[in-house]
Amino acid sequence: MEKFHTIIIGAGPAGLSCAKCLAQGGVKVLVLERKATIGPKTCAGGIPFHALQELNIPVQLLQGSFPVQKVLTPWQKASVSSAEPIIATIDRYEFGQWMLEETLKAGAAVRSNSAVLSISEGTIRTKDKSYAFDTLVGADGSRSIVRRYLNIPTEKIGVGINYQVPSLANNMEWHLDPARFRSGYAWIFPHKQTTSIGAYAERLNLPPKNLHNLFLEWTKSHSIDLHGAHPSAAFINFDYRGWKFNNIFLAGDAAGLASAFTGEGIYPAIISGKTIADTIINPNYVPKGLTAILHKHRRHQQAQKFFCGGKVICQITLEMLVLALRCKLLKFDLLEMY
Repeated sequence: MEKFHTIIIGAGPAGLSCAKCLAQGGVKVLVLERKATIGPKTCAGGIPFHALQELNIPVQLLQGSFPVQKVLTPWQKASVSSAEPIIATIDRYEFGQWMLEETLKAGAAVRSNSAVLSISEGTIRTKDKSYAFDTLVGADGSRSIVRRYLNIPTEKIGVGINYQVPSLANNMEWHLDPARFRSGYAWIFPHKQTTSIGAYAERLNLPPKNLHNLFLEWTKSHSIDLHGAHPSAAFINFDYRGWKFNNIFLAGDAAGLASAFTGEGIYPAIISGKTIADTIINPNYVPKGLTAILHKHRRHQQAQKFFCGGKVICQITLEMLVLALRCKLLKFDLLEMY
């Protein structure tokens, strides 16, 4: 049986960032990815611009960067601008392939098409072989097998539906429409040659089929043409219940670190992956970055819970929020995750 100090399940941003840091620290690490291709995921591709700078992500990976954010409700519009870009967009396939290349350069082993079938104490089994580990990292998304092995339930979960439309929009837009999306929203995020158009909502308040139907209704009301595009959907886990469990760790969506309010999860995935690697290398490591993320994560959960109240209360509160943005009494980072 092949043995690794650390095995990471999942080759998304969380898993690859963790593997890269571990390999750079001299740890023998293996990443197992169930999909044949690393990178693609249902995602609008939005990420806070400051995160790109902090994480040293090459500018050539940017699909677009936007110093102006349009926030719209059925009653009003707000335009939030900054001297520097506020949000950027990336292509998840290109971003994943870049992260993969960086991880392999660092010396980590990565094996795709390797779905994990079972986990037991100190070992995991794929369809082809079994592996032994000292430390296990679950970076395998909202339906994490590692989370299930730890008997950690997932109750708070969102749904994202995305169409990549073969035409280019001019503005990055956030549409708050509680009559349709409750505490969620619809988005229009331009990329280089396409536009991501989709919607996000909490699953218990709005099941996926209902969300999709209301989204299609919304696109018609805004004269948005989805011709030539096909829908994709994904669950987004924001049910955080911890990240360290003796020699087993959870990162990114597996840990429930996505925003309850916006569904954004790329940045917290990467930071949690790095934090886990630093903790494995140095058990006394102080996770300041992840602590800051968890603080804002709690704020977003509180906001999402509040906005899931009555439709009238939700509508009035969101209108007040957008009015505050228009009057510059509120910063855009209430909507921005990190």
